[in-house]
Amino acid sequence: MEKNIKILVVEDDNDINKMICELLDQNGYSPVSAFSGTEALMHLDNGGFHLVLLDLMLPGKSGDLVLSEIRGGSQIPVVVITAIGAKASVVSLLKLGANDYIVKPFDNEELLARIAVQLRQSAYDPEQRIQKILTYKDLVLDLERYDAMIHNQSLELSKREYEILKLLMENPRKVFTKNNLYESIWNSEFLGDDNTINVHISNIRSKIGKIQPSIQYIKTVWGIGYKMQE
Repeated sequence: MEKNIKILVVEDDNDINKMICELLDQNGYSPVSAFSGTEALMHLDNGGFHLVLLDLMLPGKSGDLVLSEIRGGSQIPVVVITAIGAKASVVSLLKLGANDYIVKPFDNEELLARIAVQLRQSAYDPEQRIQKILTYKDLVLDLERYDAMIHNQSLELSKREYEILKLLMENPRKVFTKNNLYESIWNSEFLGDDNTINVHISNIRSKIGKIQPSIQYIKTVWGIGYKMQE
């Protein structure tokens, strides 16, 4: 399985965080560690995550405050990891917006099963949809729904712009000449003086820049063409 499913692991205990990340890595996910509530929100601001595993007892901002901030602007699935088994606490978490919870100490297989359920319900099933989701940094293309997201915000692209970005993201290390792009997207012969590709690339950059101005996504390889910015 390609590791396109990014999971943020928010747990201040180094050993538990490391154990969860190793478990996720071994099962085909791409985990990222955070050890405080503030660090978790910083990672989430950069976007690109498909699920959050969230401990409650965190330094800085507590887990319930982090959950509240997440729900202020995102529907990303959140599975709370807690040592608190009281029914009232669980109900409170669910009311705050948690999708599920698991109580420490937990069984690894149960954790993986709960993750799989949430990914499936949020349309990020790693088995059935992995090939239909393209991610690059915090840029996400849903090939089935023909949607584009960046920094957890909708990116409005024309059909040609979407297809260009899709081709670049499918081959992020490859440099595409204007001829490559034109013939692949327009299915016709490229005329050397045609400015169509330049205009579409410029439009894509402009739309991305309105949402995420601090990061470059498409690199111009002078004299050759375009590729994804590493």
